[in-house]
Amino acid sequence: MTSVTEVFRSRDRLGEVPVWDVAEQALYWVDIESKRLRRFDHATGQVREWQFPERIGSFALRERGGLVCAFESGLAFFDPATEKIDWIARPEAHIPTNRFNDGKCDRKGRFWAGTMDDNLKDRSASLYRLDPDLQVTRLAGGICISNSLVWSLDNSIFYFADTPDNAIYAYDYDHNAGTIANRRLFASTAEQPGTPDGSTIDEHGYLWNAQWDGWRLTRYAPDGSIDRVVELPVQRPTSCMFGGPDLATLYVTTAIWDSNEADLRAQPLAGSLLALDVGVRGVPEPRFAG
Repeated sequence: MTSVTEVFRSRDRLGEVPVWDVAEQALYWVDIESKRLRRFDHATGQVREWQFPERIGSFALRERGGLVCAFESGLAFFDPATEKIDWIARPEAHIPTNRFNDGKCDRKGRFWAGTMDDNLKDRSASLYRLDPDLQVTRLAGGICISNSLVWSLDNSIFYFADTPDNAIYAYDYDHNAGTIANRRLFASTAEQPGTPDGSTIDEHGYLWNAQWDGWRLTRYAPDGSIDRVVELPVQRPTSCMFGGPDLATLYVTTAIWDSNEADLRAQPLAGSLLALDVGVRGVPEPRFAG
């Protein structure tokens, strides 16, 4: 097993979406179910927390400072210094059983975020793109749980998972227009021990995916074949991102979800923020241009 370091001990029910800030040399991540955002300062080891009035599914750093967030009910800006939330849009206010989930910025500085059915069964969710001028565009529908948003290094492919499908899909991606087309299967987890959760891309264009319930990370080659499996001491890794001064540390968020006390005794690192050295580096995460 690859050596695993516990960066921050917690019992996050649903730790998610680690984002490395190159400028601040800090890692942000959330516990969705606890309505909490955290920031780990690499130099000092200090962790700061912010509490929200509703769940936060994902976020991205802004070029102008602060964050753009996909909260449970919609999209908003958040200023960590003042703790002020400025709402942008609530595109699914008419679907009370949905909430926002995974999201990331593309390299044009647009924030993409998908919703999910909170009951984990209906295909009532969609994928949205928030442009720097704050226009919201719906890109796809018929989704149950949006996950695993990431782009190929040459900006020709967009990857996206609908978790209950046991599938990561690839789309043709028009980088200038910010549109997707020609969905096809990139990788199936049907014969694997877990389902696809959050992903990141490394310096070689390989996709790293956290497998919910799978006790592992999987590295996929650009052709969708499994290049490597990294076993973990936790049942529910949720997402991953490269960080550290040289982008050579793979940070992994985890969840306890509905684990009982016996489950947690068997996996004491569950719910904590973890770090691994997997021998490759990542790429800087884009910022929202608005």
